[in-house]
Amino acid sequence: MSTAFAGPWSSLPEPLTPWILDVIESMGHTRMTPVQASTIPLFMKHKDVVVEAVTGSGKTLAFVIPVLEKLIRREKKLRKTDIGALIISPTRELATQTHSIFSAFLSAQPLPQNHKNADETPTPEYPPPLLLVSSNQSSPAQDLERFVSSGSDIIIGTPGRIEEFLLGKGRSVVNVKDLEVLVLDEADRLLDLGFQATLSKILNHLPKQRRTGLFSATMTDADAISELVRAGLRNPARVVVKVQSKRAGNQKQVIEERRIPANLQNFYISCQASEKTIQLARIISHEVQEHESSQFIVYFATGACVDHFYDILPPVLPPGVNIHSLHGHLTPSARTRALNAFSTSICTPSSPSILLCTDVAARGLDIPNVDVVIQYDPPTDPKVFSHRCGRTARAGRSGRAYTLLLDREVGFVDFMNVRRIPLQKHHYLVKEGEKHGDDDLRTEDPDSGLFLKKIRKKLLTDRSLYDQAAKAFVSFIRAYSKHEASYIFRVRDLDIVGLASSFGLLRLPKMPELKDADRNNWTDADVDWSSYAYLDKGQEAKRVAALAAKSTEQSEKEQEQRRAQRAEQKNANVPWSSKIKKQEEREVRKEKKKRKRQWLKAQAPSGDAQIDSKRTEEDDDDDDDDWLEIAREERMAKKVRKGEISKKTFNAEFGDL
Repeated sequence: MSTAFAGPWSSLPEPLTPWILDVIESMGHTRMTPVQASTIPLFMKHKDVVVEAVTGSGKTLAFVIPVLEKLIRREKKLRKTDIGALIISPTRELATQTHSIFSAFLSAQPLPQNHKNADETPTPEYPPPLLLVSSNQSSPAQDLERFVSSGSDIIIGTPGRIEEFLLGKGRSVVNVKDLEVLVLDEADRLLDLGFQATLSKILNHLPKQRRTGLFSATMTDADAISELVRAGLRNPARVVVKVQSKRAGNQKQVIEERRIPANLQNFYISCQASEKTIQLARIISHEVQEHESSQFIVYFATGACVDHFYDILPPVLPPGVNIHSLHGHLTPSARTRALNAFSTSICTPSSPSILLCTDVAARGLDIPNVDVVIQYDPPTDPKVFSHRCGRTARAGRSGRAYTLLLDREVGFVDFMNVRRIPLQKHHYLVKEGEKHGDDDLRTEDPDSGLFLKKIRKKLLTDRSLYDQAAKAFVSFIRAYSKHEASYIFRVRDLDIVGLASSFGLLRLPKMPELKDADRNNWTDADVDWSSYAYLDKGQEAKRVAALAAKSTEQSEKEQEQRRAQRAEQKNANVPWSSKIKKQEEREVRKEKKKRKRQWLKAQAPSGDAQIDSKRTEEDDDDDDDDWLEIAREERMAKKVRKGEISKKTFNAEFGDL
């Protein structure tokens, strides 16, 4: 059975550089973790490694230390345009965090005593500074300019920026022939299809004579073996660090393997769709009061949900709570500010800090003081579950994680057990002062209406909040429909109306999923939608203008309808005898023309046959014109009956007015 620690740093086969060891100890890492004790010797002995270990087990130091040691011990110093190590991370946040760890080491390196400039100023010890090419503070062109001016042995970044740096404008500048080490952090994510093309280009550009390390918390046999050739590993050593726990069974201890930290208490709470927000608020209150927790991470399915709950949670949470939001749709600078504000905030039980986020903050981020992780929505990709939980209980610390599951989703617990991620049932949290009853006999929470009222009151302060709520609700339904465990998470089994209550919607949106929904327990909010305004003056001006235009258009339609009705009534008052008289007059004219043609034919001499024929044709043309007129009138009458033209237009055409 593995333990949390695996011996002192001095037990490594090759002793570490003294100043590196000093930095490690100053960070509080007095002993190695199992993944560090297994990986560092292999990596330093020029072996390729594939490392799989639970989150918070110390994987970052397991590659940071060998990279630094390899570059420091180089016999030949790299030139200014050479790079010695390349670290590729899936997200900007993880790349920034890795950069900060390298910086902590390099900023502590001692100044040499035997190399001084003419002015007696000590020169920095090798290796030179880092270069982070995924920073939101600089463009690819600026990254290349910094590299050319100062040089850097270690490059850290995301796949897209690394590709631009190595294969874009930097192709003729950056030399990779002497590259010592390539590290793919969170390798399973990097080897996903979304990164495949970019990663292949980078790997094909790098030299074959290098050391490569793949590090991740979740890498199945199929994942690793199928991608090793493409990643360029040669005869790699595989390091798998497992977590095992003991439990009593059949009067003896049974050892179980886990894919989550050993000191993590992993719970799930079963509730109805309308109670999810209530349980979220009560978990936070319960943790603050019972365990004095002060730092929380709450995961949602979409960025729109994060924005929505960022707005509506303050009224239902204890006073003094600080809320931060982080998701992929924010600008890079906004993401950096949110993460820094959360990770550096001074948290106390009286002033807890909460980060609302999506899976962009699920992998690799090391925020050591996180007490509790809450999954408001289970991840659509089950592999992400352990990454989310692993944001707490890191490096031997303890922590708790909660997952909210609807009654029909409890099958997800067995699904996770198969993946060696056990979840314990936690009783439904009730209002303070009430007793916990049997969850199986529990009815709907009586506070559902109160929470809905509080959230709706907040939404009514600004129409933009209502727009955001509807957007979040629709985005959640779409994400839910794409869940990989679709036999457990089925939209047709989802209580969409109850979920709308949990979101605090003022009215149900128009969407196909709600066509056959049971609306017996739903009541729209009492809202005057014509006066429901935006706080933003620009938005409100646009809304008022659109409302006025719509009102004008409606008024014109109503006026046209009234005119048509008056014309129809007026035409209805015309005596029927007038219409009959007009038809009789047409018949008389036709009869006169017929008699005239017969008389001309009888009186005309043979020499005038041509003239008579011409006159007859003219009369026939007149007769045809009459029939054409009658046919046109009949067609127009049909259009009146179909509503294609108004009665007034018909009367004006045929002179009935």
